[in-house]
Amino acid sequence: MIGTIYNVCMILVGSVIGRFLHKGLKPQYQTILTQALGLVAMVVGINAVVENMPKSHYPIMFILSLAIGGVIGQWLNIQKHFDHLVGRFSSGGNLAEGLATAILLYCIGSLSILGTIQAALNKDYTFLFTNGTLDGITSIVLASTFGFGIALAAGAVLVWQGGIYLIAMMLQSSINTTMVTELTIVGGVLILASGLGLLEIKKISVLNLLPALIVPIIGVMLIQAF
Repeated sequence: MIGTIYNVCMILVGSVIGRFLHKGLKPQYQTILTQALGLVAMVVGINAVVENMPKSHYPIMFILSLAIGGVIGQWLNIQKHFDHLVGRFSSGGNLAEGLATAILLYCIGSLSILGTIQAALNKDYTFLFTNGTLDGITSIVLASTFGFGIALAAGAVLVWQGGIYLIAMMLQSSINTTMVTELTIVGGVLILASGLGLLEIKKISVLNLLPALIVPIIGVMLIQAF
């Protein structure tokens, strides 16, 4: 968990720095930073999909994952509950959108997922230290645009990576590269969707699609069991 704690601390430190930048940032600069983040999210998402799609053993898995996960997420109406919750801590603006983007960028990526598994199985924290440093820089930009509320994403990272760490410890023989590949493809699509929203190209209820991340894990385990 050392790597995860470092990751969380870097996000908090970056959020503090970004919070002070946010106070004196003019609206036009906030706009250009939001657009820059949208482009970053799209590039990260596209890269995750393009890099992992050729490695996929089940090319239609991500389609089924998005379809099933979307229906479940819409039924639970995660986006609405999330926006309502964030609204209690926000004095206006688009913190909910920024926070959703932050959570996806921090949690859904090869370094975050593989790094946690490496830490659990091999006690190798290299990936997580690298990921934490990158997240720290990203949080400065996010917090300077959306405010200190971005620090709430640190809690999501702690739960996400902590959960993966515990699962990896319990299911050491069941976790494989196939599962991680399929999960990363779905995650890449969600990050891409987040970027489209930031650029105001198409507003997508990304949080309602989050249950799609569970489908590849269950799907691969079931397929490999039979």
